[in-house]
Amino acid sequence: MIVKFRDGTKKQDIEFLKQHLLALGFEIHENIGDEYTLFSVLGDTSQFDPDSLYAFKYVDAVVRIREPFKKVSRKSHPTDTVVDVGGVAVGGNKTVIIAGPCAVESEEQIDIIARKVKESGAMIFRAGAYKPRTSPYSFQGLEKDGLRLLKAMKARYHLPVASEIMSAEDLPAFLEVVDLIQVGTRNMQNFALLKELSKVDRPILLKRGLANTIEEWLMSAEYLLAGGNDKVILCERGIRTFETATRATLDISAVPVLKSLTHLPVLIDPSHASGRWEYIESLSKAGIAAGADGLLIEVHHDPENALSDGQQSLKPERFAELVRKCRLIAEAIDRTI
Repeated sequence: MIVKFRDGTKKQDIEFLKQHLLALGFEIHENIGDEYTLFSVLGDTSQFDPDSLYAFKYVDAVVRIREPFKKVSRKSHPTDTVVDVGGVAVGGNKTVIIAGPCAVESEEQIDIIARKVKESGAMIFRAGAYKPRTSPYSFQGLEKDGLRLLKAMKARYHLPVASEIMSAEDLPAFLEVVDLIQVGTRNMQNFALLKELSKVDRPILLKRGLANTIEEWLMSAEYLLAGGNDKVILCERGIRTFETATRATLDISAVPVLKSLTHLPVLIDPSHASGRWEYIESLSKAGIAAGADGLLIEVHHDPENALSDGQQSLKPERFAELVRKCRLIAEAIDRTI
């Protein structure tokens, strides 16, 4: 990082900060000019907060040269990471389709949807047993009964399961059933939960927070890798902007940006981003064309009577058509579905 001193800083103050940084294990290269003085600070700054240097009143500016995330950075891991989710490879040259209802509602509902999405090409089944809802009066999910139904579906259709975790207390139950543990947008910066998930040998799907930058998102992923879990998949699900025509604004540009910054697989969730079923196909095709490693699509056989998010769920026949069209786009950019 680079440290710039204010004009007129005394030599003893410059020397004091130099000794402070040397004591922290950094190497210092001084650049003393006629107009200003700079320190080039060399060493591992990933665990150092550069803003702490503003406590010294004579420090004018601090610029970090390298990204604060280390383990998720492509610089430390040039090749793409491929994550095995119950036998399904996520990342690399194959585009994965994850599909299912917003929430587990009943055994019949799960059975119908699982059968239809598998027939259409879905490789992983996603459904929420625990549902974080804005309103306390909305359907909160079947919880443990939901996990039980997902376990039965998994045995019947041999589809890996993805589901969202709300609390570390539920982790033992999830490890019995869930192949891909989803950390939702509201918990992206729940660092206590991330630390617990970093200790398990299970893939984690980390969704971007509604108002978080890409750097903040990658720092959350860093928590997982720093704790020992390198099976991490990122999911762009839309960010909050001034626009109200859609539920959120899908940041398609996040896909190529992430591909340049990190080796982790990147998925997009056009269902939550748009909040409307009629926009899902277009956003899905755009995401695949941008280089996303897969899609997370909500599907419901009876969306008009769904207990949650029916308005952003595709009917099975529309989902089948979406997969067919996305397969053509994937082939055009030398990928497969």
